[in-house]
Parts: sequence; structure tokens; C-alpha cells
Amino acid sequence: MSALMMTPAHSPREVSPHSFQDGTLTDSIAAVEAAWTAKAHELGLEPKAVIAATHGRRASDNLMSLVPNLKPEHVEVEVDRFEKSILAFADTPPLSRKNSMASSRKNSMVSTPLSSISASTMSSMAPMTPLEPPTPRSRQGSMSLGSALSMALTKVQEAEPALGYNETDDSPFDDDDIIDMSVRILPGVRKLMNSLPKGKYAVATSGAKTYCHGCLTRTEIEIPDVCVTADDPRLERGKPFPDPFLLAAKDLGVDPTHSVIFEDSPSGIKAAVAAGSIVIAVCTSHQREQIEGLGAHYIVETMEQVKVEAQASGKLRFTVRY
Repeated sequence: MSALMMTPAHSPREVSPHSFQDGTLTDSIAAVEAAWTAKAHELGLEPKAVIAATHGRRASDNLMSLVPNLKPEHVEVEVDRFEKSILAFADTPPLSRKNSMASSRKNSMVSTPLSSISASTMSSMAPMTPLEPPTPRSRQGSMSLGSALSMALTKVQEAEPALGYNETDDSPFDDDDIIDMSVRILPGVRKLMNSLPKGKYAVATSGAKTYCHGCLTRTEIEIPDVCVTADDPRLERGKPFPDPFLLAAKDLGVDPTHSVIFEDSPSGIKAAVAAGSIVIAVCTSHQREQIEGLGAHYIVETMEQVKVEAQASGKLRFTVRY
């Protein structure tokens, strides 16, 4: 969800780390993809195409591109509603893959009791603000959370390798093989964040405040003093433009060219490179071949390959193992 700015060990420059949230600090990809799957169904679009087109971009930009006749004055409300739906998916209890596969084949329904889901969660899946004039795609109707979960689980199942499973076979999965859409902190992040002096880093994310703060609090990551979210009124453009990082650097009082940015998405990497910072790409949401050739100075598998030390001079020294 965030992007982190820093300096490699061989560079003496003082830097501030930034974090691009989803895929860099935290992993809520399963919940995000479930929410976009539900939204794609609501709009009559192909979920896989929608997911591919939306990753790393602001929800406001995505919704303006996808939703016919969405009025500018409705965008903020729709973004908030959509991001609450992501968190609703993330807070859904883990589901047995075996049970969900059998259930989806027989009933096209999810076995999770909907009575355990709060009214506020259900309202986050409500229809989008009526559009004028109505279009065939926008009139297909919204989905209940149960139906949206069922679709998301079907998507996960379709992504599995062909295992020859059918209703009469024994499940190819262990009983404890579950589908978990919860928000999780990524490897190496906690240790790295704990080694950073307060005020030396910022979050610059394509998520709005609802989603950003929701993911950080769920993983017990302290919300930094500088946290540039997609709904910041000062922000005119989102990634792949460098604006979020330039604004974060300004708020930190540092030169963006003296900063290091961790990024995981192609649009985020392009934005970080355009900001003139040192860029470390993390292969947490994309394969290495998908983010190579975009200008990142380093590519690592996880933040476990990065070590940061505070120097007596007040500068930060980073060591990158790659």
C-alpha cells in the first residue's frame, strides 16, 4: 500500500524513505481483486481485464475510466464506498478452499454465514450512485456481499492449476488450506520500519484515506506524520505521474532526488523514476519480468534484502542485497 524512500549503502546522500502501500508494505491484493471482481460484474466488464488495468492507480481514476457517466461530484463518495468494500472483503473470515469449491459448484453461494457480517459492511456493497442517463451496464444491479464473495472465490479457483477435481473426488486440498483475504504485513517490513527514525519516511499511496489507514491499522503499522493519499486535495494527478512522491518529499522537507522509493507496481515505479529518486522495485505483486526495464535502480524479492542504519550524522545508510 505504500512507497519508501531511502539511500543505498554506497551513496552518502541523506534520504527519506517513502512507501507505496499495497504490495510494498502490506498485502491486501486478494481483497482488492475481490472488490474489483465484484465491481466488474456490476458494470458488465471482464474481471481479469479490470484488475490488470487498475493496479497501482487511484480508485478515483479507475472509477472515472470504468463507470459510464460518473459525475465528478459523486467520485469521492464512490471511492469511499469502494474502499470500504475492500476492507469488508479483508475482514471476511478465512474460508475453506474445499468447502468453497464444492459450494460454488453446487449452489454458487459462499458458506460463510452472512448473519456474521455487519450492516455497515453490507452497505459498503450497495449500488453505486445512480448514473444519468442509465446505461445497460450500470443497470445490471449491485451484488450482495455473499454473491460478491462467491464470484471472488470462483476467480481464485479458476486461477488454480488444473487439478482434476470434481464433486465426487476427494478434495486435492488439506482441510487447513484456506482462502484468506485479510491484510497482512509483508516480509521484512516490520524490521525495516522499526529501524527508521521518526520523521524520516512517508507514505505515498494510490489508495484514499479510508483504505490506506484501514490497511495500516490492521497490520499495526504506525501511520506516519506524512501520509499522502489519493484523496489529498493538493494532489492533481496520481501515479504514473510523480505528483504523490513530489508532494510527500515537500511535506518531509527533503529533495526528492535525495530520496529512495520502494515500489511494486509498474505505474508506481514509473512515478518514482519520474520523481528523480532512487527506486527499489519489490517483486511482491508482480513477477520480476513485469517490472524490469522500467528504470528501477534495484529489484528485490522482499524487503528482507534491505537493511537500514541511522548514522551519527543523521543520514540513513541502506544496504541492498540482490
